[in-house]
Amino acid sequence: MIMRLYYILFIIFFSCSSNGDDSTPNPPEEIIPSNLTLTINLVGTNTDNPNGDGSGIIQCSANADDAISYGYRFGNGTELESVSGNYEYTYTNPGINTYTIYVYAYSSTGHSISTSESITIYVEESNPTVIWSDEFNTDGAPNSENWIYEIGTGCPDLCGWGNGESQYYTDRADNVKIENGLLKITAKTESYSGSNYTSARIISRDKYEFQYGRVDIRAKLPTGAGTWPALWMLGANHQSVGWPACGEIDIMEHWGHHPTFISGAIHTPDSFGNTQNTGETIISDYSTQFHIYSINWTSEKIEFFVDDNIFYTYNPSPKTETNWPFDAPAFFILNVAMGGSWFDIDPNFAESTMEVDYIRVYQ
Repeated sequence: MIMRLYYILFIIFFSCSSNGDDSTPNPPEEIIPSNLTLTINLVGTNTDNPNGDGSGIIQCSANADDAISYGYRFGNGTELESVSGNYEYTYTNPGINTYTIYVYAYSSTGHSISTSESITIYVEESNPTVIWSDEFNTDGAPNSENWIYEIGTGCPDLCGWGNGESQYYTDRADNVKIENGLLKITAKTESYSGSNYTSARIISRDKYEFQYGRVDIRAKLPTGAGTWPALWMLGANHQSVGWPACGEIDIMEHWGHHPTFISGAIHTPDSFGNTQNTGETIISDYSTQFHIYSINWTSEKIEFFVDDNIFYTYNPSPKTETNWPFDAPAFFILNVAMGGSWFDIDPNFAESTMEVDYIRVYQ
């Protein structure tokens, strides 16, 4: 009898529990795509052109059961969305190169599957044309349609311009002017607005910004321990995302205390300040002869040259947001700084000038 009573109470207890008000919703059922296929067509492929017709164009088609969208990665770290599963992409790196294309199929619950395929494609090397330039042929101030001045010491936000520099940047002709077909930026020892040195820094932000291309800058550099001339670029989103998230490309840097060494460098969230992403070359007549300092910037890599001789290539793999913020427009900066937190200025320094013959962008 006691056993029977326990049994009845057991049934009642669990019946009440199972019939109670359980407001917890059931989790949605996972939907996982399946049977993903990827088809890639190299435009212009035939018996004579097994790697395409040189245009670099590929046509991709993906399909999967239970997929509502697709994402493609073509080797530059960026995922490109396609609702239909179709995508046309153009490779621009000249020559015959092999790439791995990844495609991801996404379901309505956010679950995904992926597949990949490698291709070898030929891209014909084209003769680039000048899309923008400043030849510095009109005497006077720099062209206001191309350049603005940055004035002061960087204070209060970035005193010493973030590097412990000693100069005060001005817009005076004493420090920056165009004369005899040359842009001249002169650093001088003089007392000015609380600083012991003056110089100039001009930038093309909001005037000229571009994405990808070849840049040539023909220049002659200043001399003297403490001088720090630079021809460089920052991402055009610099004011909104800050540095180094915007990305920095140093086409040419030179330090007067380290004569004959020319540097090219990349700064990103993964490596900035004393960056590891740098290369150097030796130019003994940097101050007596003009040389052409160049980069070739594509969606795949950034190459650095002096007089068309390559000395460094930046090509991280895989590309991510923190090592490749270079799929967006950038602007130019031309300046001569004086001093830095890690080197001194020659106490006998009086003045020296960086001369720029032209700056040209090709695509």
